[in-house]
Amino acid sequence: MTPEEFRAAGHVLIDWIADHRTRIADLPVQAQVRPGEVAAALPSTPPAGTEDITALIADLERVIVPGLTQVQHPRHVGWFPSNAALASVLGDLASSGLGGLGISWQSAPALTELEQVVCDWMRQLTGLSPSWQGAIHDTASTACLVALLAARERAGGYSVEHGGLQSLPQPLVVYASEQAHSSVPKAVLLAGFGRDNLRLIQTDPQTHAMLPDALAAAMAADVAAGRRPAAVVVSIGTTATTAVDPLATLLPIAGQHGAWVHVDAAMAGSALLLPEYRWLIDGIDGDGAGSPAADSLSWNPHKWMGTVLDCSLLYVRDPELLIRVMSTAPSYLRSTADAVVEYRDWGIPLGRRFRALKLWFHLRLDGVPAIQARLRRDLLNARRLADAVAAEPGWRVLAPVQLQTVCLRHEPPGLVAADGAVLDGEALDRHTLAWADALNASGAGFVSPAVLDGRWMVRISIGVESTEWDDVEAVWTAARAEAARASAVL
Repeated sequence: MTPEEFRAAGHVLIDWIADHRTRIADLPVQAQVRPGEVAAALPSTPPAGTEDITALIADLERVIVPGLTQVQHPRHVGWFPSNAALASVLGDLASSGLGGLGISWQSAPALTELEQVVCDWMRQLTGLSPSWQGAIHDTASTACLVALLAARERAGGYSVEHGGLQSLPQPLVVYASEQAHSSVPKAVLLAGFGRDNLRLIQTDPQTHAMLPDALAAAMAADVAAGRRPAAVVVSIGTTATTAVDPLATLLPIAGQHGAWVHVDAAMAGSALLLPEYRWLIDGIDGDGAGSPAADSLSWNPHKWMGTVLDCSLLYVRDPELLIRVMSTAPSYLRSTADAVVEYRDWGIPLGRRFRALKLWFHLRLDGVPAIQARLRRDLLNARRLADAVAAEPGWRVLAPVQLQTVCLRHEPPGLVAADGAVLDGEALDRHTLAWADALNASGAGFVSPAVLDGRWMVRISIGVESTEWDDVEAVWTAARAEAARASAVL
């Protein structure tokens, strides 16, 4: 494809994307295909020659769009928002169009230095002190793994430089809330700690946040048994309920054992753009009177804030420690540049895309005030929905609404007592899943069931860029209608 052919095809594609975003509210939210249906609609052999862009666009419409759950749809309130602000999409296009190769500072000085700049902009915008330095990763899952690898090496005396974990006299242990994201246990396993050395700590039955006394007891028991606490993962905005672990209280407990503290704020980190929500990470820099600071923090602009996937920020207080663990210096990457950041030494991959461009475009074209206004709108709409649910007979809000997610359940008479005691848990679970699945299958909205305290409930997670109160109200109306239909067959 020549530049001129690219220009013509690009205009067609950009027009199609703009039209798609304009009409997305008219589409079903959930994907409308059965397993294998997309593959069956495509040729089984590769194309023998070239095709016109219009034929490709026709297949986008006919095959691909029906096979997507429309997470940009204003009535998608299921999973955490995965916004793709069009301003950032332009930055992603610029990144692909430039085709920069981020394997060293010398390979792309602008890639490295723009990433440094936008990471520091985001540090300032979220109220972090200058002691934090950041890099852009693909997801918070990778960021957590990188943090735990650094924690492992610090606790193990940099065993990777000699005999590795197998040479250590004490097993290294990681602690996290029982409500922690599934990526945390996965990172523990990939980092080589082993499932037996992961402690999922009890949470408060009301707030669902990690209990400091339970963490202290678990760490003390491990020390008494000859194990070494290596890391604590503090969840700021858990996936099920957006619970907030008490960071300021947990830090001194971890500090008594020299454990690394990683703060996982994957979705909730966007709220740090609002000064009134900086309490989420109170204590992150210590208290100056002996209480230690956290060691790492990750959050995803590609969630609620809206910079298109993949754009996850990982901040650390000691980059040199991270570099010691992650550095690689093959001869073919020899450089004459001195005292420059080499981001290959801040994470797992050698090569990296020019991800900073989409964050740069997003901040400059949409502007921080507009992003902040949207976040405040979502927070207000979540509280408004919670009030509506609490006022509706037979419905219950199951967890504190700390951010933009409302956890609710319909509780028909006979299954739940007036005081909230569950009378028939299995029937209640079937009922919850029945009405949630029916709502999703209808295409009128999308919600996500999840297990809380051993029973199914439904999450309504508000935060898609185009979601207004009318959309939230429409999903709430559909939920009541589907719950009523499911109740009729109990």
